[in-house]
Amino acid sequence: MLTYFTDREYGPRPQTVDVIQERLWAGLCRLISTGIASGSFGLRFPEQCPDGYGPCGCDELAFRDVLNAEVPLTEWPLSPNVVPDTPVILDLLEFCASAVGEPIQDAYHSYFGHHHLSWDRDAGLARFVADVNLLFRRNAVAYELTVTGQARRLLPQSIANTIGWALFHTGDAETDRLLEAARQRILSPKPDDRRDALEKLWDAFERLKTLEPGADKRVQADALLDRVAVPDSRFRQVLAGEAAELTKIGNSFRIRHSETTQEALTSLDQVDYLFTRMFAFVRMILKGTGRGG
Repeated sequence: MLTYFTDREYGPRPQTVDVIQERLWAGLCRLISTGIASGSFGLRFPEQCPDGYGPCGCDELAFRDVLNAEVPLTEWPLSPNVVPDTPVILDLLEFCASAVGEPIQDAYHSYFGHHHLSWDRDAGLARFVADVNLLFRRNAVAYELTVTGQARRLLPQSIANTIGWALFHTGDAETDRLLEAARQRILSPKPDDRRDALEKLWDAFERLKTLEPGADKRVQADALLDRVAVPDSRFRQVLAGEAAELTKIGNSFRIRHSETTQEALTSLDQVDYLFTRMFAFVRMILKGTGRGG
């Protein structure tokens, strides 16, 4: 993996930027145009030799037409000065990853002055992923391409470790489903998925309150917290206060409901903050009651 002087001397910048800006977009555009020129995307979109001797490059028109159909919000040719929305760019990169291979020059065709080509899929994908991820790292962007060419969002390491290793076996299939959906969707690059992750986490929190025996939800919720901390202890009081505050947040902000009296969250940083806060609380409840965590 290529590293630069500043990475070696000072360490890589934390990848916390959620939006792909013009500088990075311009670099990605050139990476894609270079791949077309080199024939790398000919694996999926081969240009055929006029004499019928096999592929000799990338058919840019075929690449364009299928791209426009599969990722409709892109404009071709790509303009370094017109930056699409970040999710569209990530779709574009996944499209390119699906088409890339390392060109291998076979026989030379002197009449047309070109080589006939074959492709090494694994080598080409690995190179493309490495090139894109280098640009992401150098611009501190919180995304990466996986080894299979899928885009995913990067969380701060401490949060990623907690979410990645959490276990859900609450005894209630719907609660487990909500928790797993929340974990998967908070990793999505798409803002709507991340807001949906927050909603599902809050739904799971409300269901957790009803898993203990009791005459009503209030009694059940108290019984739940009594299993996590000693009744009447200071920490038990802290948990009760936090549970009440989280419930108030869910009722005050547009998380689970959409009444006009509820305030909308205005940034994805707010979504991430509330998700992290709620997930930490839910995980403590799960661990304290033997339901995972």
